[in-house]
Amino acid sequence: MLYREAGDFKTSYSDDSQTFPIRFDRVAYYIVIGVAFLVVPFVVNDYWLNAILLPFLIYAIAALGLNILTGYGGQVSLGTGGFMAVGAYACYKLMTAFPDVNIFFHVIIAGGITALVGLLFGLPSLRIKGFYLAVATLAAQFFLVWLFNRVPWFYNYSASGQISAPERSVFGINITGPETEAWAAYLFCLVFVFVSAWVVRNLTRGAAGRKWMAIRDMDIAAEIIGVNPLRAKLSAFAVSSFFVGIAGALFFAVYLGAVEVGEVFGIQKSFLVLFMIIIGGLGSIFGSFAGAAFMVLLPVLLKNVLVGGLGWATDLAAHLEFMVVGGLILFFLIVEPHGLAALWKVAKEKLRLWPFPH
Repeated sequence: MLYREAGDFKTSYSDDSQTFPIRFDRVAYYIVIGVAFLVVPFVVNDYWLNAILLPFLIYAIAALGLNILTGYGGQVSLGTGGFMAVGAYACYKLMTAFPDVNIFFHVIIAGGITALVGLLFGLPSLRIKGFYLAVATLAAQFFLVWLFNRVPWFYNYSASGQISAPERSVFGINITGPETEAWAAYLFCLVFVFVSAWVVRNLTRGAAGRKWMAIRDMDIAAEIIGVNPLRAKLSAFAVSSFFVGIAGALFFAVYLGAVEVGEVFGIQKSFLVLFMIIIGGLGSIFGSFAGAAFMVLLPVLLKNVLVGGLGWATDLAAHLEFMVVGGLILFFLIVEPHGLAALWKVAKEKLRLWPFPH
C-alpha cells in the first residue's frame, strides 16, 4: 500500500519528466545515496571493500560505459578489457610523469585518452556492423594487450613488466598505496560512480541519447530523418570509452595497485563486463548497476556457501560459477532480453496495482 501515485501531482513538464516521477522512488533514491555517502564509510572494512564494494563500484562504471555503446548505441563491442587497459596505463604514465598533479585529474585525463583510442577503433563501425564489428573490437582487444606487453615505454622499462601505482593523496588523505584507509578508497570511487551515473543519465535522456537510440533501432531511418551516423556512432564509442577508461584507471590505481595487462585486462574482462549488461539489462542505467552487483556478488556467495559452508573444492566452485553464469545468460536472452532491469520494472508495476489484478 505504500507504493502509490495517489496524491502525487505533477504541475509542470519538468516534474513529469524527471528521472523518478513517483515520490516513493525519489525518497528511496535519496536514502540510498545518503547511506552510501554518510553511513557506509563509517562501517566499511578491508574485506567488504576489496571483495564487494570496490569491484562493484568500478565495474558499474565500466558497465555504464559499455551500455552506452551496446545498449543505447546498438554497437557490439568485445574490446572493453583493452580499453580498460588503456585507462590503467594512461593513469600510470600520468602519475609517474606528473607526480604533483592530483590523482583525480589523472583519472579523468586517462578517461579522455581512452576516449581518443575508442574513437580510433570506432571508425570501422561506419562500414560494418553486428558480428563483423564485434570481431573488429575483438581485434582491438588483442592489439592493445599486445601493445602494452611489447612496448617497454608503457611500463617504464620495468624488468617485471608490471605497473605499480605510486602513493597519491587527496586533501592529505592517501588514495593509493598500502597506507590507504578503506573509507578513503571507497569514497573516492563512489564520487566517480555518482558523477558518472548522473552524466550518463542526462546524456541518454538528451539529444545525444536519442540519436544513439535512433541509430540502434534503425540506422537508415535515422539517417533519413537527419541523424548523422558518423557523429552518432563515433560519439557513442568516445563517450563509452571515456567511462571504461575511468574504470580501468580506478581498477589499477585504487583497487589492485599493481597489474600485468595480460592477466588483468584480458579477453575475460571484456566478456565479464558484457555479461553484466546482458544480465542487468541493455539500455538501462539501473541494469548496469544490477548486472555489476550480480556478477560481483555471485562468486562471493558461491565461495562462501560451497567452499566455506559445504566444503567443496575451490576449482569445483569456480567451474560451477561458469555454469551458473552461462545458464543465466541463456535464460535472459531467451526469456527476458532486457534483464534484471525489466524484472524490476515489472515488480514495481505489480506493487503499484496490488492487491488488484494486473
